[in-house]
Amino acid sequence: MTDKSYPEIREGLRRLCAAFPGPYWQALDRQRAYPQDFVAALTEAGYLACLIPEDYGGSGLPLSAASAILEEIHKAGCNGAACHAQMYTMGTVLKHGSRAQKKRYLPEIAAGSLRLQAFAVTEPASGTDTLSLRTTAERRGDRYVVNGQKVWTSRAEHSDLLLLLARTTPKQEVVRRGDGLSVFLVDLRAVEGLTVRPIRTMMNHATTEIFFDSMEIPAESLIGEEGRGFRYILDGMNAERILIASECIGDARWFIDKARHYASDRQVFAKPIGANQGVQFPIARAYAESEAAALMVAKAAALFDAQKPCGAEANMAKLLAAEAAWHAGDSCLQTHGGFGFAEEYDIERKFRETRLYQVAPISTNLILAYLGEHVLGMPRSY
Repeated sequence: MTDKSYPEIREGLRRLCAAFPGPYWQALDRQRAYPQDFVAALTEAGYLACLIPEDYGGSGLPLSAASAILEEIHKAGCNGAACHAQMYTMGTVLKHGSRAQKKRYLPEIAAGSLRLQAFAVTEPASGTDTLSLRTTAERRGDRYVVNGQKVWTSRAEHSDLLLLLARTTPKQEVVRRGDGLSVFLVDLRAVEGLTVRPIRTMMNHATTEIFFDSMEIPAESLIGEEGRGFRYILDGMNAERILIASECIGDARWFIDKARHYASDRQVFAKPIGANQGVQFPIARAYAESEAAALMVAKAAALFDAQKPCGAEANMAKLLAAEAAWHAGDSCLQTHGGFGFAEEYDIERKFRETRLYQVAPISTNLILAYLGEHVLGMPRSY
């Protein structure tokens, strides 16, 4: 992705993000607080409604626009993790939600009076083996009763709506492994039997574990057909990978910009440290890696927007961008030496934040396994 794509959106975001400099994020980090003001500003400016059709109050833009938004947020030193789920969960609602669901929720989401920021899929026992999840939703008349547990459900404390994947048919009764799972759009304001517990992590990510104890939800919470939920979220997973990859590109560009300026200005032994190849080359290599990864992100987004298969490209974009961001972060920290560990430079914060993306939303190893089996045709490894 180049800076020539969506120039007006990018310029607008640069202006918006300038109002939320390093000290803002540093204070949030110390308090483990959610960036309410930042999310409110993005909402008011319409950026978080970019994928919602104009008929429902949004901008009706393609995923590539959302990609540009998140990249620019991270390139400015901010963090889009506080709100990115509203973008990558949107595809499931738009493609498979009923007319009544869209009419009820989308205008309020677009206006910012409702937040769809939580996506409950992962469980402690199954991890990335989504088809082995154990949380159940049992149909009882005009209600579903949900029991089970989810983990790493970020922003559940700051969301009004939750996209939930649960088992509606016992695993032993389905013909294909991907059957028997259903997606629900849960109104968190109107349920009982739900317990949310924050998980303290090495970055300020507002993540939680959720417990469902006979939580009842209306039958109309079901998205699409019962038992087809896994298929519904696959597109959302591709969108998620592309958007997270875009954030990684933004991180990489932030790190590289920081590193190159510091290396050019910092004088040691009577010359800029950037004149030393040991300092210069890692930054240059990180730049090359990030630019190559950006091309794959752009390709994946273009395929997604054209409604063409993009599983391989989305996974490669996420893999390459996450690694490029990490290498850029490492070179930036090394370039700054001891100052890189100081809170005021923001490098240590961004360093912690960008490390996440080699693990989540899917680990590097799982991507390699996918490519090995489904793209290269090698034997299944897991």
